[in-house]
Amino acid sequence: MKSYNATPSPAQTVPKPTISSGGVGSSASTAGNLSNESQSYYDDHDNQLLHVNSARLGNAAAASSAPGPGLNNGSAGDDMHMRWWWRTRSLNAPSPFQQFGPCGRIMKNSAMVMQIQDPASQRLTWYKPPLTVLVIKKKDSKVLFPFVQLVEWLVQEKHMVVWVESAVLEDKLLRDDFKLDQESARFRQVHGEYAGVRERFLALREKLVTFKDGRDDLTDRIDFIVCLGGDGTLLYASQLFQQSVPPVMAFYLGSLGFLTPFQCENFQDQVTNVLEGHAALTLRSRLRCSIHRKGERRKESLQAAGSSNLLKPSLQRQLNYVEVNHSAGSNNNNCNANNSILVLNEVVINRGPSPYLSNIDIFLDGKYITSVQGDGLIVSTPTGSTAYAAAAGASMIHPSVPAILVTPICPHSLSFRPIVVPAGVELKISISPDSRNTSRVSFDGRNDQELNHGDSLRVTTSIYPVPSICSQDQISDWFDSLAEGLHWNVRKRQKCLDELSDLTSSVSDDTLDEFDNLKIYDA
Repeated sequence: MKSYNATPSPAQTVPKPTISSGGVGSSASTAGNLSNESQSYYDDHDNQLLHVNSARLGNAAAASSAPGPGLNNGSAGDDMHMRWWWRTRSLNAPSPFQQFGPCGRIMKNSAMVMQIQDPASQRLTWYKPPLTVLVIKKKDSKVLFPFVQLVEWLVQEKHMVVWVESAVLEDKLLRDDFKLDQESARFRQVHGEYAGVRERFLALREKLVTFKDGRDDLTDRIDFIVCLGGDGTLLYASQLFQQSVPPVMAFYLGSLGFLTPFQCENFQDQVTNVLEGHAALTLRSRLRCSIHRKGERRKESLQAAGSSNLLKPSLQRQLNYVEVNHSAGSNNNNCNANNSILVLNEVVINRGPSPYLSNIDIFLDGKYITSVQGDGLIVSTPTGSTAYAAAAGASMIHPSVPAILVTPICPHSLSFRPIVVPAGVELKISISPDSRNTSRVSFDGRNDQELNHGDSLRVTTSIYPVPSICSQDQISDWFDSLAEGLHWNVRKRQKCLDELSDLTSSVSDDTLDEFDNLKIYDA
């Protein structure tokens, strides 16, 4: 069991609401219960469906007692019809009032609606003391001193088990078991400057637990994460945990620092405050992405056509070709048809080195929406809206807003502007059949792959967000990041009227003709 509890956490089981059912006369009590609902999730991971009554119900009890998905809904002559939509759990989506007029209401499914708090009141609480902490640092010599200082304090003062990446132990500035005469003069100078830091680290080295990315699974092993660096360290922490993510405390030691609200000065008090459970949380939603290859469907059909070992040579060659391509594309961090990858910022589809335009078809919940002709497409989270999407002209979205942002890259259509869709939908992105070239796809700038004709990329909101610890609160941290990192709304101030003598000398009954005559006279 995880040793933290975000209040609430989408990765945990959340108490389900009890909504009273009855006739029209019970609408007041129903409204009282629903008034306490602030947020809800809609989940497709547990095969849960949203039932909407599309016809007039005889009474409210019939709606609340209607069977769930997969059950028989009575005879064919029933006048009650339902429409079902698959939905991913929408992070922090508000739960609407579900009584419409005297007779209409949303049909309730006991497995559908789950309650969470208002995002503004989400605070971190520990239901048992955290024991293990993962410290991720930027690959920069300037980070070594605060890194060693933090690790030393966590081990000696807080008596915590500290995990670090195995590459940290291979840092030459933190080792003294190699020959310096083989290094450059500049390195020998820097190595000497870090003698005190190196000595302190070597005294702690045997107490650290190491891991290697891609080899060790950190699921259910880490209680708390501390990032030292820029925004890239937080993206790296997100990539390490492809399911539930421990709370992340990010310190600014990088360049931009849009996602790192904490300063290293007086870090002892700040970390202690968090470990005691006095911190606000921002649940940064992530995108669940999976690639579906055309060759996988061909492989299934070929195997069905030749169930015996006596395949025709042409079929055998096609099957071998599909297997080779499938195995070659399945080594990219488990991003294939049977697996998915979670991204914190964005997934980008672009034309790569090809000189031709990308032609990308977009489907929303299986319905064709439009095609993109241009350099590519960005599908981003609200967290990623201030990254690549903002550079491409998209609006900046607060990370607590449940949404998916779709932004074209240099589209050859002036009318295609960035659009925002609900967090619960599933986007299907595929290469148009008549496209001149294939496309490339990358996930948070990593795992670059090729999308061929017939392949598709499925993107929706994941139920596993990144619980980012706030320095102040959700609103203050975000707008402070805009002001500091992006110099948001900074411009030269307009002069006051007292400094404009031409306007201050005019009276209220001046006309435009008089101003024009004054300009001619001055000329």
